[in-house]
Amino acid sequence: MSVISPEGTRRLAGRREWAGLAVLALPTLLISLDQSVLYLALPHLVESLRPTGTQSLWIMDAYGFLIAGFLITMGALGNRIGRRRLLLVGAVAVGLTSLLAAYATSAEMLIAARALLGVAAATLMPSTLSLINSMFHDPGRRGRAIAVWAGCFMAGTALGPVVGGLLLERFWWGSVFLLGVPVMLVLLVAGPRLLPEYKEPGGGRLDLVSVVLSLAAVLPVVHGLKELARHGWSVVPALTLVGGVAVGAVFVARQKRIEHPLLDLGLLRGRGFAAALAILLVSMIATAGSYLFVTGYLQLVAGLSPMAAGLWMVPSAVASIVAAQLAPTLARRFPVYLVVAGGLLVAAVGYGLLVLVGPAGGMPLLVAGFVAAFFGGGPIGALGTALVVGSAPPERAGSAAALSSVCGDLGAALGVALLGSLGTAVYQGTVAVPAGLSPELAEAVRNGADTALVAVQALPAGAAEAGGRVLDAAREAYTNGLNTAGAVCAVIALVSAAIAATTLRKASD
Repeated sequence: MSVISPEGTRRLAGRREWAGLAVLALPTLLISLDQSVLYLALPHLVESLRPTGTQSLWIMDAYGFLIAGFLITMGALGNRIGRRRLLLVGAVAVGLTSLLAAYATSAEMLIAARALLGVAAATLMPSTLSLINSMFHDPGRRGRAIAVWAGCFMAGTALGPVVGGLLLERFWWGSVFLLGVPVMLVLLVAGPRLLPEYKEPGGGRLDLVSVVLSLAAVLPVVHGLKELARHGWSVVPALTLVGGVAVGAVFVARQKRIEHPLLDLGLLRGRGFAAALAILLVSMIATAGSYLFVTGYLQLVAGLSPMAAGLWMVPSAVASIVAAQLAPTLARRFPVYLVVAGGLLVAAVGYGLLVLVGPAGGMPLLVAGFVAAFFGGGPIGALGTALVVGSAPPERAGSAAALSSVCGDLGAALGVALLGSLGTAVYQGTVAVPAGLSPELAEAVRNGADTALVAVQALPAGAAEAGGRVLDAAREAYTNGLNTAGAVCAVIALVSAAIAATTLRKASD
């Protein structure tokens, strides 16, 4: 039960609230796990469903696109109909669409299921965060609860390849989608008993024009960034990105004008709110960009299987979880801006170690650098999110949670797009194509390390020497891209630390 503090001013969390947090941790873990587990299943479902190249991309992207597009809408909807109610409705939808995806019989059916699953999953993120804000009134306990929430999200990202590998060794590709069914059943049974209901009094009707504008802003921005990451700078994705930004400006103008906005922009005037969002966005660029290169190094340069690569990623995830749990304790002894800025400086050192990784024997430095980077990034994941959600009044917690999640998604998309494009440019600018190759093999080497690896695997048995020279060149050039990305991420972490040390300090004065 909940109790009253000796001062009688704050309602402290009891066993029911902490048990409720355990229930909220389940969908949080599932969302991040679902975003990474499909990478392993893709070759298996390609063999079964025979999708085209475009269909394969949509199978991968539909889930993330629709989550990003509907976060703002679902945050506002939860405020109006009740956050627990939206969470439970979303749990039913996630369970049903997970079954639909698991037993899809065609590529088109799987794309539709993944899109519906993304819409359903978008109900979970803002609902879980805003419910935490409603359950934990004391800032210290709320910070601890959000640290647990952040740790679960990080754990899901790391466990995705491992869990997916275990399932695919024993079952068919659809088994990776069935993970959501038992999780949602637990949420449906325990949620009504352990989670409070909260909805904004007098929230008004949902503005459907704003819903359309939010989708028309977020979806093109995310899609444009992903396309730029895959194919480099070109006219169509650049125009898509610009169009999304333009619609976003129209969306912002409408929110300022209407009586019941979909997104309360007044939150940005809160002390530390905008600063915390900026740090979350910028630091996520480095996190996602470095994650892309490190996982690529493990598979393309070190030659590990996806599951083995996933296991090597576990230490960095553990470091991030540990740092997230330590952050609230440190924040009670030191100012928040010092804890966040200090962590980001540690992250900068970790990214700096990636600059020193070589194509041969680079695993110790790679793992050490990534562990340090994720450990240093843990405090902003916990304290930054707590600052964003905790600084909003209860009736605006859904909007605050949605903004936090959208910033994370946009930062991840930016990181993959910008650093992915940079890495491709460095690879293509430094790769030394061996002499005497066929035009097709030489072109494969120039395109990237992944295409070089596929081309080498298709060579006849007598071409082992040529294949070895190709792989050496591709691994050297890919490592150059990793080194460059590490340097950029170190600069990003230093800039983020400077933002924390200045703007967050002003907010705490």
